Amino acid sequence: MSQRPETQAIRLQTTRTGEKEHATPLFLTSSFIYDSAEEMAAAFADDSLDVNIYSRFSNPTVDEFIAKIAALEGAEDGIATGTGMAAIFSTFMTFLGKGDHIVSASAVFGSTHTILTKYLPKWGIEHSYFDMTRPETIEAMIKPNTKMLYVETPSNPGLDIIDIEKVAEICKKHKVLFVVDNCFATPAVQQPIKYGADLVLHSATKFIDGQGRVLGGVVVGRKELVKPLYLFVRNTGPSMSAFNAWVLTKSLETLFVRMDKHAENALKIAQGLQGNAKVSQVKYPFLETHPQYAIAKKQMSNGGAIVTFEIKAGIDGGRKFLNALKMISMTNNLGDTRTIASHPASTTHSKLTEEERNAVGITPGLIRVSVGLEHVEDILEDIRQALEKS
Repeated sequence: MSQRPETQAIRLQTTRTGEKEHATPLFLTSSFIYDSAEEMAAAFADDSLDVNIYSRFSNPTVDEFIAKIAALEGAEDGIATGTGMAAIFSTFMTFLGKGDHIVSASAVFGSTHTILTKYLPKWGIEHSYFDMTRPETIEAMIKPNTKMLYVETPSNPGLDIIDIEKVAEICKKHKVLFVVDNCFATPAVQQPIKYGADLVLHSATKFIDGQGRVLGGVVVGRKELVKPLYLFVRNTGPSMSAFNAWVLTKSLETLFVRMDKHAENALKIAQGLQGNAKVSQVKYPFLETHPQYAIAKKQMSNGGAIVTFEIKAGIDGGRKFLNALKMISMTNNLGDTRTIASHPASTTHSKLTEEERNAVGITPGLIRVSVGLEHVEDILEDIRQALEKS
């Protein structure tokens, strides 16, 4: 019987053990035993054998988490990593080599920008940035040595949206691997593979966990692409722990209901901030004022949980706003049940130059709010009273 994604997130489970457990078990073991020397030799001789050898290679709890994400994203297979940045770096290192070129959206997470600009050049890998608000410039940036195109949509923190289907067509035409960071949307809101992406990755630390407890990353796609990724992670070691995988696979059981409520609250927050005298701009994918509103409605089932707004008083006003918050948390994370506010210019994107920040819409007074699951009026009241003091 074919199951819908909401059911798969709950019911996909590792084969039950002899204990007949209802909830998914946690396999806290570093290694696995063999019945014979011949079985052990065969396991090491053939990478295609579906056997557990060592938890850096595979683990039943981690495998369940991967299988769930792959099913929700419409992918064939996947790998899990210790963090979201490990997922990104492993993807770059698996498919890029000396002399290669990557085209990336300029609106990417600060650490991703650092990898592209500081570390990849050490291995002779060059990059070009395109403006997500000008997708018509992408094709001209593709060179004979371009191997990958990378985007976040929605982007962090500017909430820029790109038409995944149109970019996929360009990548297919030029035989370029298309990688999408789907962290802000999650598979409950958007499935980039359905629109032509080759690989989809996540920082599972964010909405997939949803409660700010553990770190994790995941990459999913076609089997022939996942295989070299698996071998890279197996041999270099950024593997996900079984405990974190157990937490994350349980979190997936509530992903759809959480994202629905996050988005319901976020839309009300965005609407409630429009017209506020202290705010010059509010941005949210499902606000009709968003520049890519039509694209967001096409490829997202809701607008997600992130709202950004610009405080007119600039960088000092932004800091005063944060200091005046009474309930909302100040922390360098997002995707929590608890509402979180941050000031990207002085935190997550502080390593960028002012020119680089302005190029991706990170202005001095920009506030990013990861809208949580508290009562929406309590969230709004805290934001409004802090704005009055900004």
